[in-house]
Amino acid sequence: MAAAAGAGAINSGVRSLLLNTTLRPFTSTLLRKLPLPTYLFLPNTPSHHTFSHRPFCSISPLTTSQEDNFINPNSKSRPNVLHILEERGLLESVTSDSLRSVCSDPSLVPLKVYCGFDPTAESLHLGNLLGIIVLSWFLRCGHNAVGLIGGATGRIGDPSGKSLERPELDLVTLEKNISGIAGIVKKILVCSPGVCENAGEVQILNNYDWWKDVKFLDFLRNVGRYARVGTMMSKESVKKRLENAEQGMSYAEFTYQLLQGYDFVHLYEKEGVNVQIGGSDQWGNITAGTDLIRRLIGKSSENGAVVGSVPVVFGLTFPLLLKSDGTKFGKSEDGAIWLSASLLSPYKFYQYFFTVPDDDVVRFLKILTFLSIEEIAELERDMGKPGYVPNTAQRRLAEEVTRFVHGQEGLEEALKATEALKPGNADTKLDWKTIEGIAADVPSCSMNYDSVLNIPILDLYVSSGLLESKSAARRMLKQGGLYLNNAKVDSESKKIEADDIVDDKVILLSAGKKNRMVVRIS
Repeated sequence: MAAAAGAGAINSGVRSLLLNTTLRPFTSTLLRKLPLPTYLFLPNTPSHHTFSHRPFCSISPLTTSQEDNFINPNSKSRPNVLHILEERGLLESVTSDSLRSVCSDPSLVPLKVYCGFDPTAESLHLGNLLGIIVLSWFLRCGHNAVGLIGGATGRIGDPSGKSLERPELDLVTLEKNISGIAGIVKKILVCSPGVCENAGEVQILNNYDWWKDVKFLDFLRNVGRYARVGTMMSKESVKKRLENAEQGMSYAEFTYQLLQGYDFVHLYEKEGVNVQIGGSDQWGNITAGTDLIRRLIGKSSENGAVVGSVPVVFGLTFPLLLKSDGTKFGKSEDGAIWLSASLLSPYKFYQYFFTVPDDDVVRFLKILTFLSIEEIAELERDMGKPGYVPNTAQRRLAEEVTRFVHGQEGLEEALKATEALKPGNADTKLDWKTIEGIAADVPSCSMNYDSVLNIPILDLYVSSGLLESKSAARRMLKQGGLYLNNAKVDSESKKIEADDIVDDKVILLSAGKKNRMVVRIS
């Protein structure tokens, strides 16, 4: 009888909460007013708890010890991550303003935030970096982060912002892409001690792990019944495609928002994830997830009775990365700015940020780096002072972003290559590794050792293909524009000596400031 009375009190309290909080933000103050057992229904439960085997709508068993899992035993001051994001121009929309208080309340356990990345290529690109940066801000403020690789959803393709359906990937390519992207996210997000000493934990998950066992009829019965076609049709990504009768949209693409929405349901139930983030073009997919959670969680398929409280979940979007002229930031003449060093060298990555226009550099310092607002303001003031060295702010931007993506070693490689490619910078000692590091970014050729040794310098410029003729090389020499391993060539009579071949493997030729050739010696 006592147990029945207790259960009745819980259900009464929960029903009262559901009726009285529908139109109010679900704030941390409200959480503390709930009857004690109501905490058991909140999402911050350890992932090792057992769950019902019922597909899609599993509810974790109730244990009185779960109350302590919602209250943070190590209550310390916690920076307000939403305030930081807003101040830096990284906050577009949020599903509820109560996230502002929840994220900074030290009496509550840290949030668990996820961002999804579909494996459409073997590397992420600059447009994806904002998601990683926002996740990193949550980490630095003491919350936990999940990088979700779309091994399942990547087989369909997100229609958001796309005028045509994505081409289907074969399984070998898909697996390669999944591995590459997972490695990038993990490498960037796992902070080193001293940089992020208060950082939360990082998980990398693949949604194919739970989608591979889903049966179509079960999905329609347990999830599809809660999806409203009118709501799905109203999403911007759908409306734009349907406006063009010739392009249209496949059923597979149309259901993408439901697939991504259920990812949030699964992560909420199984991993305790309570925040999803994404670019502004993901708002429809994110709200599909929060809506599904509210419809699914706390209902029993047997009798429809309420057995849980209002789910505490949030969605947050950040602006797309645009230049001051409104065009997308993240493309170069050669294509995408990849985050993988195998597709784009740290040197080229660094150079892309080094050439950012003055009109954009301050905004990008706020968005793409973790420098303090005060330090960025100081750099901005310096830009307007007499004697300001051009590109000083850009240099700082390039250093910070390159270090974040490629680590300290990658930054040092980029700086070394930058110095190596400065003709006349004889103070920088070149070695074989440095020259090979830039070989992917400049033309190169191979020549036999014997054919290079003792060859007149002007002949080498012509035979390597850097200059068209000896007369062109002679004119460049007279203008002071020929360099051998960054040392200026002063005499036409100069011949290649053994010491000119760096580590017996390479020679770096320069003609003017931009024309270079790496000569590999065999």
